[in-house]
Amino acid sequence: MFEHSSSLLLFDYFGVPSTLASGPSISDAATNGLLGSCSWVRSVESGRLLFRPSQDSIARISPGVKPGGYRLRSMQLYGRVLPDSLVSAFLDSSWEAEDSIEDRGAHHIASVWRDRDGNVFLPFDPNEAILNFWSEAYDLHGLLGRRRLQAISKAAYYHTRPLLPRGVQVSIRRFLRGVQERLPFPRWPIETSLHDFYAYLLDVFAQVAGSRVPTLAPWPHDYSWALVLTHDVETSTGYRNIHLLRNLELEADYRSSWNFVPRRYDVEDTLVNELLESGFEVGVHGLYHDGREFASLSTLSERIPVMREYANRWHAVGFRSPATHRVWEWMPLLAFDYDSSYPDTDPFEPQPGGCCNWLPYFNEELVELPITLAQDYTLFTILRHKDERLWFEKAHFLRERGGMALLITHPDYMLERRPRAAYSRFLDAFRDDRTVWRALPREVSAWWRRRAASHLERSGQGWKIVGPAAEDGRIVAR
Repeated sequence: MFEHSSSLLLFDYFGVPSTLASGPSISDAATNGLLGSCSWVRSVESGRLLFRPSQDSIARISPGVKPGGYRLRSMQLYGRVLPDSLVSAFLDSSWEAEDSIEDRGAHHIASVWRDRDGNVFLPFDPNEAILNFWSEAYDLHGLLGRRRLQAISKAAYYHTRPLLPRGVQVSIRRFLRGVQERLPFPRWPIETSLHDFYAYLLDVFAQVAGSRVPTLAPWPHDYSWALVLTHDVETSTGYRNIHLLRNLELEADYRSSWNFVPRRYDVEDTLVNELLESGFEVGVHGLYHDGREFASLSTLSERIPVMREYANRWHAVGFRSPATHRVWEWMPLLAFDYDSSYPDTDPFEPQPGGCCNWLPYFNEELVELPITLAQDYTLFTILRHKDERLWFEKAHFLRERGGMALLITHPDYMLERRPRAAYSRFLDAFRDDRTVWRALPREVSAWWRRRAASHLERSGQGWKIVGPAAEDGRIVAR
């Protein structure tokens, strides 16, 4: 359907049929200094083109352009944008500025351009914008504020936490709530910018092609969304009480993943085997839960081999970092099949932020499974909600948008009857929903790998899936 001069992350992510051009650059573009330096995508059917500057070409064309936050329609984006003052000097009179791009002060800085033949020029690199969401690079210049203070505060908190009574710890977290709720981005409990950006780009490509764009559906079979249950067992108290949540799930015919901290309390092999034989999953939740795994690369490197030993012993393929601490460049070093340490949006964690994604994605060879529902501790202890309404509302939103509702609950914090009753009601709400894939994290990761290894090919008058997702995958036109 499309031919392109260089890899486009959006096409890879959604399985849009495309091929890498084997010939030289487009001759018409070569006559223009700006377009000639851009990557391009051409619709095979219509012949129309979309031009986009790569990160390298932006640096060559305008070395002074720095990454920053900007708004396109309702979407908050982060990256580098070529301003109209530069672009208009290269484009001839057949091009007109359309969608306005503004900085965070609502000042116009750039435009998406279209010419009379339907060709499109994007003044930014979509690859850069998407990766800046996934990796939380939008915070590199302090959008969430006080990164150094956060690091110092986090270290001080974990150093003094054993000395603080439980009530004092809770009071500190509640005090911080007022500051955390005012963080401007990502919005909480729902941030739509990234998925709106996906939809915007796919719509632009549909206009270039003159037809709807076929993509690989995010979920297998006829499922339209996914519900994934996970538990982080932080203390020996939680370990002794996992039956409280496990029994609720067994009664409702759900299965979940249990993430254990191997060097903080004893984890019996008989319990692990019992969980696995009952259809549950076991994962690794750091080594000591002391907040130090991601304090330095040397500490992480020392701990990875030990965590891997426990992973092999427990047949665990998944990892979640204690307190969802994370460093994008270090996560692939864990060598797990998947990680689930990135929220889509969460201002209340010791490391606030989020990837803004409610679908799985890759960090190199590691599958990331975003946490998309509020944690039980946040919901019931910090925010002092009385019921499951926030879980229910966010899950229904994700159901409508075809996302993944991934929840963390802790047996450590679900000892009282009220939060357990809320959890039970939440499970019951979707028990008979035939649209939902009630999957273990390892199943979602395995599917996402099969999906990524598949592609679409023309078959007669339509399209077919070729690859390991051919049997259970679906095609969706966007």
